[in-house]
Amino acid sequence: MGVWGFAISSNDTYGDVYGAFFDMYNDGVEVKDISQKLITQNQETINIPDDCNNFWFALAKSQWECKQINIDVLNRVKQIIETGVDIEVWRRLGANEKVINKRKIVLNNFLKEILSDRPKAKARKKKIIREPLFEKGDCLAFRFPNGNYGGAIVLEAMQGTETPYILLAVTRINQLARPVKQDFINAEVLILNFTNWDNKPDISWMIFSNKEDALLIEKIDKIEVAQEYLTKKYEFSFSRPFDIKHVERVTNQFQYEIESKRLPTKTVRIKELI
Repeated sequence: MGVWGFAISSNDTYGDVYGAFFDMYNDGVEVKDISQKLITQNQETINIPDDCNNFWFALAKSQWECKQINIDVLNRVKQIIETGVDIEVWRRLGANEKVINKRKIVLNNFLKEILSDRPKAKARKKKIIREPLFEKGDCLAFRFPNGNYGGAIVLEAMQGTETPYILLAVTRINQLARPVKQDFINAEVLILNFTNWDNKPDISWMIFSNKEDALLIEKIDKIEVAQEYLTKKYEFSFSRPFDIKHVERVTNQFQYEIESKRLPTKTVRIKELI
């Protein structure tokens, strides 16, 4: 579960479910069928105590926006909020009382919203085909707050779709000099083991929704990626500006390694992926 704020929508699971819901909704699929498909596809998330609430919140909000909120989903969300289950998750994950109090306000407001009568259902949108801002094999550099360079590689890029996801592998590049092509080829993938990450390679599908999201990124070079990647192999991440989504996460990982002296227990090299 990737969380970056105390708002209902400020986590990857919510964004993924909400986005998938309206992808199907805009394709003309009925709300009942969308909901059942999402529940079936997300059983693993639903069975994770620290993440399941985000799934139900996203499903409830999506159904409410379509004026078809299911009574069982509504009651489930109502129970999660009124019994304090979600707050206990946040406490277990280390949130302080200031954050907890803000989360309580957000939850109560969210419940009031989905209990209210929405004036009209959200209109279905006509799909617009967009191309990804980066291509397969692009070597991308970004800057850390201390001025060092980091790096990531595009392993796959969706062409001719409404949601032009790219599969991004973030590396352990962390150096003063701007990286060159060979630095990317020789790099290791960043493995996340801070907070609730369990030696997870930082590889995920994401969207740069517009050019502003990519302003902090510099294309250095391009390498050949011979492997083909299916969308099912890696998780989809909610679209956010790159500096929030990745730079902070990489910074947090390196800081954790320094403070805890606990390095990840697995290694994945870029050469293995290309």
